[in-house]
Amino acid sequence: MSYNCYCVKPVPAASLPLSRFSIPQNLSLSPTTTRRNCVIRFSPDKSLHLVRCCSTDAFVVVNDNKYGNKQVVSLTPRLYDYVLSNVQEPEVLKELREETATMHGSQMQVSPDQAQLLAMLVQILGARRCIEVGVYTGYSSLAVALALPESGCLVACERDEKVLKVARRFYERAGVLHKVQIKHGLAIDTLNAMLLNGEAGSYDFAFVDAEKKMYTTYFELLLKLVRVGGVIVIDNVLWHGKVADPLVNDSKTASLRNFNNALFEDERVSISLVPIGDGMTICRKR
Repeated sequence: MSYNCYCVKPVPAASLPLSRFSIPQNLSLSPTTTRRNCVIRFSPDKSLHLVRCCSTDAFVVVNDNKYGNKQVVSLTPRLYDYVLSNVQEPEVLKELREETATMHGSQMQVSPDQAQLLAMLVQILGARRCIEVGVYTGYSSLAVALALPESGCLVACERDEKVLKVARRFYERAGVLHKVQIKHGLAIDTLNAMLLNGEAGSYDFAFVDAEKKMYTTYFELLLKLVRVGGVIVIDNVLWHGKVADPLVNDSKTASLRNFNNALFEDERVSISLVPIGDGMTICRKR
């Protein structure tokens, strides 16, 4: 993994090569290194404003004609450690996170700061009825269930029975199993069945962290299930930074890029793209 660094000095478009230079891994993520090793990418589009950051920088310097020079936080490893040290993570969530870290696909688990944000949104909304599409081992759904009142309900959709067993075990350990309706199978089938059952507009909150190519389908179904004023949160919208890279056009990246663009234009929701974890978009139904 490496940080990107963009040249801050505008250069004529004709002279902008499409080049990228890697940083040795042992240097790029060192929180204490004094060597300022950078990745440089030049934009072929002269309309784009250029940004500069390095692996040891605490800030990205943005040079934009509309907003002027502005410093925004760039999460170096040291700074991210500080963020995580300020997450109020219940012990049962920590235990689940540590167990998940030993499993195949552990990168699919949301980060502790993401889980804390989800729980906070549920509490702010006063949510009672929630949906999660893509449970994995249950870290995010457990955070939501813990935040729900005793009478609350979370519909947890997951197709992998093996990881659901881990999730169920931790729901039980945390004493929230009675709040969770586990739905083993394809989420699209579960969501359609809920609509056929007359549950449209009856949910307060939904979280999606599942197959990226299905995001548009999930979003449309959830928009019917969530009430006006309810919230839908979409994970992985920055997709490791690939969505902003014009040189990356694999099917998942293209799907997410198209989804993000459509969401930006969607007048049915108000949105905020938050650069937390791998990027989360918070959508409020109008």
